[in-house]
Amino acid sequence: MTDRDQRAADPFRLNLEQQKKRAKDLLKALKSGDPDAMERIRANHPDARRDGSRPDGLDRLSDAQLVIARELGLPSWPALKSHIAAMERNRSDMQSGRTLDTDMDTLHIRCGMDVKQALSDAGFSGDFLEYSDPFCQGPVVAADDFLDRRAGFLADAYGAEMGLTKARCLARLESEEAALASAAARYERVVLWFEHDSYDQLILARCLVQFAEFGAASTLELIDIDRFPGSIRFIGLGQLPPEALRLLWSKRRAISREQLDLGARVWRHLRAPEPVSLYGAVEAAARGPGAAALPHMRGAVLRHLQELPSVRSGAGFTEAMVLEILSGGQMPIGMVYRDLMVEKEPQPWLGDLMFLHIVETMLAAADPAIAVDPDGADAHWPQRRIALTGAGRAVLAGERDYMSLGPPERWVGGVRIAAGSDNWRWDFEGGRPVRMPAQV
Repeated sequence: MTDRDQRAADPFRLNLEQQKKRAKDLLKALKSGDPDAMERIRANHPDARRDGSRPDGLDRLSDAQLVIARELGLPSWPALKSHIAAMERNRSDMQSGRTLDTDMDTLHIRCGMDVKQALSDAGFSGDFLEYSDPFCQGPVVAADDFLDRRAGFLADAYGAEMGLTKARCLARLESEEAALASAAARYERVVLWFEHDSYDQLILARCLVQFAEFGAASTLELIDIDRFPGSIRFIGLGQLPPEALRLLWSKRRAISREQLDLGARVWRHLRAPEPVSLYGAVEAAARGPGAAALPHMRGAVLRHLQELPSVRSGAGFTEAMVLEILSGGQMPIGMVYRDLMVEKEPQPWLGDLMFLHIVETMLAAADPAIAVDPDGADAHWPQRRIALTGAGRAVLAGERDYMSLGPPERWVGGVRIAAGSDNWRWDFEGGRPVRMPAQV
């Protein structure tokens, strides 16, 4: 198996001998004047000049090792060696059958099923609760019929692909809510497994407000990460092998009153009809003494608010990136999604059906910015090819405002976005939401 094949097969299972070989190969390439090797040194070595000149003096094995470590997401070669050793110890403990959570009656909460099997494989025996309503899409309003409205949105947005009716969606939401509400009374320990994106963090806020208002288990703990060493970009916990989950278990932290309160504030303001209170809540938290309470919440909330129409183009950030990707020509929807997640999105948060919902909403505008190629329109959605229309090219050129195209109503939390109305927008230059009149 080649180096590239090995890293692709197990991108978060690093082998020290392989990394030593990669460092030697990098050093050899650097000494031969290979431009890619020199660029890697410039991009990752703290002592390299950033002006494009040859990185003279940085031609020792230790320099190459430092670059390898930093490319993999670690600060130094000793840190890389320590991480690999810790992963190997956890893999050995896992294979020996050593369990981790049997000391207390434990519930693991996660916003998806992506780690359920890996937790079991890793030696966790506690119960598992999936709480996965994607509050980053659709209406999240403070109303008595909240669950009914969420069920209607989920059925409309994803039901066709998943075979879900509104009744089934509502039953699932009610089941998840009941399980969350009873968790504190039923379990001695509740562990929340989340990452840094807006999908996870908004659901985390919902879980925290539950425990803030109705009491927590005797032990309430959080695993909340935004990175993990590996040869590909870390997007989510579902990428990680079981031994990595064991390693994260050792780094879990007790949830504080401050964290509960911040989660409760975010959840309350997320449901407001205007975005200024949500924006103000995370900005105040970032400046206050508890700035490190939930270190990923502010970035996630700001990314969520960037789905408001842009002041400049009228498109939400994801809509704008779709248009930019298609500026190079017609592409299958699945390929657009891949480019978005791998290349464009600074904080990946979309599942594939969530992305499809955005594409279908764009297609449903009165004057759509994108269109499906009629040849192959009946193919499964990842293979359907889409392209810019004249209206889409006009939006990219700054000649038309996206909201003037008559897109369907959509929601950013509790904020309703509708064509022909005054709307809240996101000002990227000012980094804040602003109110703007209707665009025609």
